[in-house]
Amino acid sequence: MTHSPSPRTWFITGVSSGLGRALAAAALAVGDHVAGTVRQRTDLAAFEALSPERAFGLIMDVTDEAAVHAAVAAAEARMGRIDILVGNAGYGLVGAIEESSLVEIRAQFEVNVFGALAVIQAVLPGMRARRSGRILTVTSVSGLAAWGGTGIYCASKFALEGATQALAQEVAELGIKVTNIAPGGLRTDYAGRSLALTANMIDDYGGAARYARNKLREGSGQEAGDPDRAAAAILQIAAVDAPPMHLLLGADAVHYATRSAGQFQTDLSDWLDLTLSTALPK
Repeated sequence: MTHSPSPRTWFITGVSSGLGRALAAAALAVGDHVAGTVRQRTDLAAFEALSPERAFGLIMDVTDEAAVHAAVAAAEARMGRIDILVGNAGYGLVGAIEESSLVEIRAQFEVNVFGALAVIQAVLPGMRARRSGRILTVTSVSGLAAWGGTGIYCASKFALEGATQALAQEVAELGIKVTNIAPGGLRTDYAGRSLALTANMIDDYGGAARYARNKLREGSGQEAGDPDRAAAAILQIAAVDAPPMHLLLGADAVHYATRSAGQFQTDLSDWLDLTLSTALPK
């Protein structure tokens, strides 16, 4: 069952391009109001031009906690409330674990984890007060299935998965619903300007550690996923009365998540006797 009162009010991080831009455009197209964050003033004007009356642009860096709270307050003052939060801002880091410097690792977590959680925390007081709201977090299938050569990116998305799955339990009684959006490859600039490569490369590594780097470079612009269709799917899930905890997007997302879940189930089953052997004797 779906329920979609209009106009709804959205707060979407990272609307300058890619999935965030497609989702903002889709929400505006159905008559909703969207507060969207960007990092550059030129992107601000381009976003607001989508709908001068209903698109409200905000310059915000998710790693600046004070700016996050100010942006959420400005959006609530302008739109009256935030019905739906979409945590979309983020970037990828490619490189083997050993190749990743602690500076690069911390920067990845600052945006993908701490920044995402800062926005959630800023939005929650208003949602709690109204006993309603939707929190949609773009976590990626990499938050469900690790991929060699992107371990730090996967780690950031796994961390976000753990936090938001717990969040869903905590806020359910408050009328707030949480869904994690796990896309596979989308034809956006993720593998272009939104992708960072570790500065260090160790010659000993090949195979699994290099597969992601090569695959993403070669496949950039050839991804099977359509960001506009992905946005339409997210728009639909945002109107469902009982949304799922996870919405995977794309056949590749299903493939990798299913393979990872299958391996986990195999390990659990094959080693169950040893697992249970650790109990104290009765």
